[in-house]
Amino acid sequence: MGFWIIPLEADLKPLYLNVLAPVAHKHQSPSNNERQFLAQGARRKRFGKDNVILSDIRKPPDHIFHGGPFIYSDILDYKNLREIVVNNRITWLFHYSALLSAIGEANVSLARAVNITGLHNVLDVAAEHNLRLFVPSTIGAFGPTSPRNPTPDICIQRPRTIYGVSKVHAELMGEYYHYRYGLDFRCLRYPGIISADSQPGGGTTDYAVQIFHDAVKNGKFECNLKSSTRLPMMYIDDCLRATLEVMEAPAESLSMRTYNVNAMSFTPEDLAQELLKHIPEFQITYNVDSVRQAIADSWPMNFDDSNARKDWGWKHDFDLPELVTTMLNFHGSDTRVAQAN
Repeated sequence: MGFWIIPLEADLKPLYLNVLAPVAHKHQSPSNNERQFLAQGARRKRFGKDNVILSDIRKPPDHIFHGGPFIYSDILDYKNLREIVVNNRITWLFHYSALLSAIGEANVSLARAVNITGLHNVLDVAAEHNLRLFVPSTIGAFGPTSPRNPTPDICIQRPRTIYGVSKVHAELMGEYYHYRYGLDFRCLRYPGIISADSQPGGGTTDYAVQIFHDAVKNGKFECNLKSSTRLPMMYIDDCLRATLEVMEAPAESLSMRTYNVNAMSFTPEDLAQELLKHIPEFQITYNVDSVRQAIADSWPMNFDDSNARKDWGWKHDFDLPELVTTMLNFHGSDTRVAQAN
């Protein structure tokens, strides 16, 4: 949960800032923090570690602290956000602070504060200082009355989770600020994001991350969704690249403020069958979580991202076979090292 910032002036080096939300510890999703740190690592490689500032409300792990600049920041502290923007001459802001779908349903008041009040702070700071603002949206921004296969960029949404409602709110508020104040607002609706470097953290699509941990460690996995539950997914490398590409796209190439992006769409059974090609002894069982299943059943089965591909040239690199091979190579090497130790 957080946001990144980068200045655009030609005489300045790129600068990113990641700010994590103040959430109660028992409800915090460590894996979402880890995913943001992973993303920051990718940007540090591209722009140089000294040009990327990371932040959180908690002490960072050693590799983050020693990997480049790190500061404290609180998404709900508007004055602090303004100081950061002014003191660092910020011009690009990436806002990632949110409680995910299942976690948000367990703590609606906290999700409302982080996902909506935090967004308002960011919108106001961005408008006041003429920033280019990126806010991610999600498959969770759609609901059971939305067309599901495929789901176009513009259609009825009506989500039934606080996470989804807050994301629709973000899309509409960003578009309003664009037309009302001229804010350069850009938004991508992410599918389920799969990363080798992070632990699952309360999202409905997180089974597609946990399955690799369990397959390599135990040779079996208990899935909390039905075997036939089809959802759109994307590997983290494609997600990071899509985000940078839409932010770097010329303004005149954008026909809308919020785009779907997609890479693949699969079911737990599809994923299990691909895993069996690498781990023949792998076994999957199903113990359906009614809350998560209801959420998944209201989400798109497949994203129509033709506008992103047409307007700014989006093209994914990872399909299901490449995803499984990459994830197993990462977890397999870790497991072999652990076993040797």
